[in-house]
Amino acid sequence: QVQLVESGGGLVQAGDSLTLSCAASGRTISTYTMGWFRQAPGKEREFVATINWIGRGTNYADSVKGRFTIYRDNAKNTMYLQMNSLKPEDTADYYCAARSSYWGSSNPREYDYWGQGTQVTVSS
Repeated sequence: QVQLVESGGGLVQAGDSLTLSCAASGRTISTYTMGWFRQAPGKEREFVATINWIGRGTNYADSVKGRFTIYRDNAKNTMYLQMNSLKPEDTADYYCAARSSYWGSSNPREYDYWGQGTQVTVSS
């Protein structure tokens, strides 16, 4: 079992930056692909970014490409999401997830473990 805990969310203004963290416990995440997803009120959970085991393979949703950066520190058993140039449409609950596979996926159903989420609100 892998337990995931997100932190770093908050209320910011458009154009600001935030870094989310996802701390894992129970098992090392070094053999898990990790991902970030988000869910806005009344909407389905959507893919944000994914990163493979060793952190060299990343993939982003078009809506965040060039603004968000996913990275991981396996020694700290932690994954991060650096979010720059935030927009009001980035407002959502952000979830981290772990997948027992080398390959990333944008399909939330293919992830095995989930955190409880951290709220990000971007005001205009």
